[in-house]
Amino acid sequence: MTKLFFYFFLASFLCFSCKKSDKAKVTVDLKPNIIYIVADDLGYHELGCYGQKEILTPHIDQLADEGMKFIQHYAGTSVCAPSRSVLMTGLHTGHTPSRGNKEVNPYGQFQISDKTVTVAELLHKAGYTTALFGKWGLGVENTSGDPQKQGFDEFFGYYCQVHAHNSFPEYLYQNGEKVYLSNQVTYLPEDHWTRGLGSYATTKIDYSNDLFAEKALEFIDNHSENPFFLYLPLTMPHNNGEAPDGFKFESPTLEPYEDKEWSYERKSYAAMISRLDEYVGKIVSQLKSNELEKQTLIIFTSDNGCAEPQIFDGSSPLRGMKRDLYEGGIRVPMIAWWPGKIQPASISNHISAFWDVLPTFCDLAGIDAPDSIDGISFVPELTGQSQPQHDYLYWEFHELGKKQAVRKGNWKAVRLNVWENPKNPIELYDLEKDLAEKENVADKYPEIIEEMNRIMEEAHNPDSNWPLYEGEF
Repeated sequence: MTKLFFYFFLASFLCFSCKKSDKAKVTVDLKPNIIYIVADDLGYHELGCYGQKEILTPHIDQLADEGMKFIQHYAGTSVCAPSRSVLMTGLHTGHTPSRGNKEVNPYGQFQISDKTVTVAELLHKAGYTTALFGKWGLGVENTSGDPQKQGFDEFFGYYCQVHAHNSFPEYLYQNGEKVYLSNQVTYLPEDHWTRGLGSYATTKIDYSNDLFAEKALEFIDNHSENPFFLYLPLTMPHNNGEAPDGFKFESPTLEPYEDKEWSYERKSYAAMISRLDEYVGKIVSQLKSNELEKQTLIIFTSDNGCAEPQIFDGSSPLRGMKRDLYEGGIRVPMIAWWPGKIQPASISNHISAFWDVLPTFCDLAGIDAPDSIDGISFVPELTGQSQPQHDYLYWEFHELGKKQAVRKGNWKAVRLNVWENPKNPIELYDLEKDLAEKENVADKYPEIIEEMNRIMEEAHNPDSNWPLYEGEF
């Protein structure tokens, strides 16, 4: 019996040891390169794979054909800076450090603090080389919000989103230093809301997004030996509101729409999105030429809903647009591509949001995410495993009277004009039956309204920088 017990123990030990070794090997195998591409103001219905018929996006559509299309993914909120703060921190807008597009001195948006823990910092500590090429919006050079103080090894682009309105700027920044371009630029006066920073080009030569795409391709070439995190927040199809009327959508060419019987505005808007699509195709080709496609996850998404839904019906079939907390303002396309790991042509109904990105990337890197975050990793969804679900999703919006929204299951709650009255009536929609949020059914479900009110109170963490209602501080 003693010998039998000994052999049983030895076999069990060896089996357990093998299982531990296998698990460690899987963790290493699952440490992919990560490329996260963010469009700016791209609507839910502006890609072919999401139903668009007039704008050509063949490369992004191919990502969806070869990867996973999420149909219930949400941005951090419905404007730029706070949505990106949510993305970087894994904290929804009730908790994240930057909750609005607040302009600060000397220029730029509200800067995140030294205490902020970003996804770039976590991946950097996990051995990833990290780079940001594009629009940041969370602090400028020599402040705590400088991206190189927030985990990025390399930065090239716009610190300030007002500067980023102009796709043919006078200069860009590279690691804190100005890099002057060949464009000739006119600046608006200092009494304009952009405080003298808004501009438009009179001579258009160097297109910023082309430069970001070139930097991305170069970065992939130079970092093929070790894992990397490439964050590519492009500025397309965001308009330049400071440009003359009719020329606010800035594209180097009108290809492939020159011969369309459309307005110049319509052609240039579509050309921006198709040019963005070309960048995606070039990135995939670069990965394949470096034999990196099977060890690289690409995620493509948008920072908020469509800003110009009237041009190509960009919010359809959703209600609302940028700056709304209805679905058209916050539900965004998301496509994940990882050959050999993601089932091709798969469609995900998983309800997810920007605050899930940080724990997802930590999961892939084999590290723990901070306990304080609001996100849930969606790696199980990507890899065909059982996926944990959110109890609810929560948003705040700090403009236009201030707003709150909650999604819990198929229920969607929206509260408007919170600044004047934090107890304003809550609108309620059943998204399963009413995706367009046309019928407010709040009076039929008082118990659901009570629960949504509780969540709105619970999810909002007061912050003196971001009072939600008058008299909060």
